[in-house]
Amino acid sequence: MFRFIVRRLLQLIPTLFGLSLLLFIWLRRLPGGPETAILGERGTPEMRAAIRRNMGLDEPILVQYGRFVRRMIKLDLGTSTSTKRAVTTEFIERFPGTVELTITAMVIAIGVGIPLGYLAARRRGRFLDHASVGGSLIGICIPVFFLGYVLKAIFSENLHWFPSSGRQDPTLGATRITNFFVLDGLMTREWDAAADALWHLVLPAIALASIPLAIIVRITRASVLEVLNEDFVRTAEAKGLTERTVRTRHVLRNAMLPVATSIGLLAGGLLSGAVLTETVFAFSGIGAFVAEAIGQRDYPVLMGFILIIAVVYVLVNLLVDLSYSFIDPRVRVR
Repeated sequence: MFRFIVRRLLQLIPTLFGLSLLLFIWLRRLPGGPETAILGERGTPEMRAAIRRNMGLDEPILVQYGRFVRRMIKLDLGTSTSTKRAVTTEFIERFPGTVELTITAMVIAIGVGIPLGYLAARRRGRFLDHASVGGSLIGICIPVFFLGYVLKAIFSENLHWFPSSGRQDPTLGATRITNFFVLDGLMTREWDAAADALWHLVLPAIALASIPLAIIVRITRASVLEVLNEDFVRTAEAKGLTERTVRTRHVLRNAMLPVATSIGLLAGGLLSGAVLTETVFAFSGIGAFVAEAIGQRDYPVLMGFILIIAVVYVLVNLLVDLSYSFIDPRVRVR
């Protein structure tokens, strides 16, 4: 197990190397160069020359790339051209909000999707099966931002059940420790702050979870239907095993492999998909910050966002690979 973890972590090196090369080329291929992206079209030749000199763009390309890689290793992502603060500092402050939103959305998608997909497979051809399949199609087809506006209009503007924006009521004066608002409320025993942070997460998390939920339902249903037709399931039933034993030990465990794979792939997509959701709900996370950076052509922020998403995506799929040995007894990591 330890050797497998080390081997997978070492695989991060060529992945990050290739990503750094792509990011470096992207920055150098910006229209007019990075100096134009920073100064805009009104920059004078003297200002452009000063920017190129300060950024080391007048040096050989290999020297520039070597300096770029060293900065990435030190997590020096540069300075945001819009806020004039270090990009790493901005991400440290804002990333916990996106992580909270992503985890909540994934909990909703998994907690509802797997049981619903299993029940739809067990009741194939009945009302629940047709309803889950039709609902999953609708969930995949509806854009996240549109669903977010609909939820916001109904449950916030009309019914006033949930807050329409933000991560927490600022009048609570909650204590900040980790910038994970729910966790901070639990750690400081400020239960009202934790509950308020969870209440603010409900609508954006539902909107963000809509597509992963639909995908998990369909994959779980298809996987369970396939396993139910296997000989070992019929053998277990013929031996007189209880339905609960057959369901947990034979059906669900063997049906979870493709579901686990899809969850790993969807987790990285949720982080990038949070850009639209956070924009709709004015949720102060990394997604809203990146949306502003796109409009202001803040390329250091965009570069850092791409790098962080890639690292998180690889680490999440590493955890998924490790879970295989616990889900299916036939799969063992040696």
